[in-house]
Amino acid sequence: MTKNNGYGVIWDVDGTLVDTATQHFAAWKRLAQDLHSDFSAAQFAATFGRRNPEIIREIFGQDFSEVDIDRLGLQKETYYRADAQAIGVQLLPGVLDLLKQLQIAGFQQAIGSSAPRGNLDLLLDLTQIEAYFETSVAMEDTTRGKPDPQVFLIAAARLGLEPARCVVMEDAPAGIEAAKAGGMVAIGITFVGHHTTARLQAAGADLVVRTLTEVSPHTIRQLLA
Repeated sequence: MTKNNGYGVIWDVDGTLVDTATQHFAAWKRLAQDLHSDFSAAQFAATFGRRNPEIIREIFGQDFSEVDIDRLGLQKETYYRADAQAIGVQLLPGVLDLLKQLQIAGFQQAIGSSAPRGNLDLLLDLTQIEAYFETSVAMEDTTRGKPDPQVFLIAAARLGLEPARCVVMEDAPAGIEAAKAGGMVAIGITFVGHHTTARLQAAGADLVVRTLTEVSPHTIRQLLA
């Protein structure tokens, strides 16, 4: 294995490493019922990938204290984690092979996610891929959500790399915009079907693929060159 080739790959999680959208949507629906409200598929699509505090305020209103926001976010994630554990989580096509190839080629890898730390820990445990990552950045590490680049900039800094030496793997326009705002290369993945190739390209993606079977360390080196 080549040690540290001076480049990094920062991975979003949902829709990129795994697809747990069904469990997230069900959890938000349950929280909405608790609040005697509703949560539609359109609202889910518009907010997926953002931080819980921002979603809660946008969907359920501004009249919540920080304590309330934390409590509601924890309840939603409790619903989600129970479903994820019961159903199980599978890596998306091409993910495991690419993780291995990148590690062998000397790329440093990180997770940059809007998800709470507990979700990341659960997914890493269920998929057994923690060994491929040098670091991870979760919701608790940030104060601003995508399309702000904060999450990816923190990940790059923890890897000890300049943003221009990093590629971000994303499935959402907000994540692509965040990567580009941070001065990084962005690869969009359409497999889960949340967003079209055209939308990811419009957000600034340098490359859009259906699955990560279409991406190799050579592909990433070419994009970074």
